[in-house]
Amino acid sequence: MESADVTSLAPEAVVGAEVHRQRRLVLDRTIAGCFGLAATLHVGFTGRGLLLGAVVVVLVELAAIDLERRILPNAIVLPMLLLVLAAQLALDPSGYAESLVCAVAAGLFLLLPAIVRRDAIGMGDVKLALLLGAALGRLVAAALVLGLCAAGGFALLLVAARGRSAFRQEMPLGPFLAGGAIAAILLAAPSSF
Repeated sequence: MESADVTSLAPEAVVGAEVHRQRRLVLDRTIAGCFGLAATLHVGFTGRGLLLGAVVVVLVELAAIDLERRILPNAIVLPMLLLVLAAQLALDPSGYAESLVCAVAAGLFLLLPAIVRRDAIGMGDVKLALLLGAALGRLVAAALVLGLCAAGGFALLLVAARGRSAFRQEMPLGPFLAGGAIAAILLAAPSSF
């Protein structure tokens, strides 16, 4: 009799988890849309503003995925990088070289710690930095500073709360990089785009 009760609860738990996941997806996408709209309104309803709004939507989604699964999927990051580079070329051919240089510089900046110590930074974070550099241009420096400072502050809080055991814990960097990029966009003067 008792085993029948346990098996009857299992499907309800699965259904409850699926409902919770659907609600979380709706919430994630709503937040992504709100931040994307804010970025577009801040920069302006231009090609550049719409591009940055779309990038922000993807950044929020990537942050949610990284928090949940500790991965920044190539299936999202790499096509978005190619789309951003193509859009940059179409929107401002004279500024395309700057987008490429900033993308490579941001990617190399995050690749260096991974070269020094293999597990210091994930390759998904390096690819995300490439995307940020391509989308933000020179503003990527401010985005990286904001994101890495926030990550460092969070790491200090973890050490304060958990002690030495926090050093063995992995921390997703994607949400901090995404947050730094969004903050840099929203804090920059619209004329800098």
